[in-house]
Amino acid sequence: LQAYDFLHLHQHHGCRVQLGGADQMGNIMSGYELVTKMTGTDVFGITVPLITSTTGDKLGKTAGNAVWLNRDKTSPFELYQFFVRQQDNIVEKYLKLFTFIPLEEIDHIMEMHAKEPEKWGPQKRLAAEVTKLVHGREGLESAKRCTKALYYSSVEALEAMSDQELQELFRQAPSAELMLEPGMNVLDLCRKANAIPDGPSGYQKITDGGVSINGIRVTNPETVLILGQHILKNGVSLLRIGKKNYYVIKWLQL
Repeated sequence: LQAYDFLHLHQHHGCRVQLGGADQMGNIMSGYELVTKMTGTDVFGITVPLITSTTGDKLGKTAGNAVWLNRDKTSPFELYQFFVRQQDNIVEKYLKLFTFIPLEEIDHIMEMHAKEPEKWGPQKRLAAEVTKLVHGREGLESAKRCTKALYYSSVEALEAMSDQELQELFRQAPSAELMLEPGMNVLDLCRKANAIPDGPSGYQKITDGGVSINGIRVTNPETVLILGQHILKNGVSLLRIGKKNYYVIKWLQL
């Protein structure tokens, strides 16, 4: 079928080159043989190295783990994090494949990495270069803001994030729009956001240290919410329950 596709594209659209992953070599060869036998025209196939995940699995639509250039499908933050998580044994190859950094500079980057592996220098440079190439400098800055907000509990980064960035960063997180009432406390917030169970167990969840707001742990359920601390300048609170359960709270009419 793929060989016939190549023939059809050649006959109707003048296609003479087929490009595919290295695993498509057989299909591309079949197309080459069919087109040359049927038409006598020289056609060509080009294969590129397969890009795999950190576990070695093929990346792609069928595998459900594709990395997209479209921001709606893969945000700048997600793209940045994909490359910054690459293992040492693959990062040099990716620097050569996906960036325009001179080879001599890549050699220097890897030499420095051998001396200071804890800094993840090649991974950070790779992630920055690819994100900037795909999404521009603003996309790279967006990825860095999201990284600081999520992994470094940076209140400044969280305050600077746009609604689009918040939606991208917390795609799966429930969100709620709330009105700030006089004397509203941490317990009220958690319950209105449906983030904790009703009754004593929810109260204890807070006292046990399982709740943080904007990256700051809160252990007193009766703590009254304060503008600038629990509610950021952009009218947002990031509520975290446990280690991974996030809730984005948007405050109305502050």
